This record gives sequence, structure tokens and C-alpha cells, in this order.
Amino acid sequence: MKELVKKIKILISDVDGVLTDGGLYYNDEGKVFKKFNVQDGLGIKLAQMAGLDLVIITGLKSEAVKARIKQLGITEYYEGFLKKDHLIRKISKEKNIKLEEMAYLGDDWVDGPPMKLVGLPMAVKNSQPEIKKIAKWISQKKGGDGALREAINFILSTQGKLEQLWEKWLNQKF
Repeated sequence: MKELVKKIKILISDVDGVLTDGGLYYNDEGKVFKKFNVQDGLGIKLAQMAGLDLVIITGLKSEAVKARIKQLGITEYYEGFLKKDHLIRKISKEKNIKLEEMAYLGDDWVDGPPMKLVGLPMAVKNSQPEIKKIAKWISQKKGGDGALREAINFILSTQGKLEQLWEKWLNQKF
């Protein structure tokens, strides 16, 4: 597993149930709100600092998600994709990165086909049982509760980059 993780260049993540708790919160005007975990946000910044590419793919379209993605500086955001495997193949070709150099973090059936494509399929703790069976790594945290940060930490730690980032952070050299 360690050699597999060392090869990872891109982490692809779902949104609902991974970056969020999967809830759809409606106000009186019918607008949807979503809750994001700030630790996931810092994890994304750490991944960016370490050179780990991040791609976000979601089946839904949401202004709240779009705003959070923009705030985090993620440039590769794809919304409205229920069939994500075709998009992952396209990204692989465009970036000239092998599928086995990609990780995918998901939680539900829509994530199954892309998880079967990549080298490191990952699942959040509260994923559907079928998704957990595909996963080579499962978080200890639930989706929306820091699971993405945990996945990023796992990859960066295995690649020997997390400790260096901590030292930079601790000494304000970033």
C-alpha cells in the first residue's frame, strides 16, 4: 500500500457526503445551505502547498459549493456529473497522469465507478457498504467531519511530506 500511495499525484473528491455531511439544509425561501469543515479547508491548502493536485467532482450544482471551492483556490471543479468515470479518464489524458497515480474519495454509489478506475480508492467512514468494499483506505471520520483532511494527511504522511509542512507551518515559513 505504501508504494501505491507514494505514486499519488491527484486526489479527486466528491462533495456531498465527503466535503459536507450530506445534508441539504433549506431556509424558508427554499435556498440550500451546506456545512463545510474548516479542517478540510486547511487540509486542501496543505495539499496545494505539497503539490498534490485536487479535483472536485459533484453530481449536484450548488452556489454554496461553488463559493467554497473558489474560496479554497481549487481550480478544477466539475459540477453536475453523475457519471464521473468518463471525466476522470479525460482528466488523466489531459494531465498525462496514469489512473493508478490518482486517488478518489467517495461515499455513495455514484462514486463506485470512478473508485474502480483509480489506483487508490478511498471512502469516508459513513460510506455505503458497497463503497467500503471497493475502498483500499477508509477514514475514521465521517464525511463533512474532517474526512478529507484525514485522507490528505494520510497521503502526505505516506509520501513523507506532512512533517515538512508541519515544520514550515510551525515556524511560519509558508
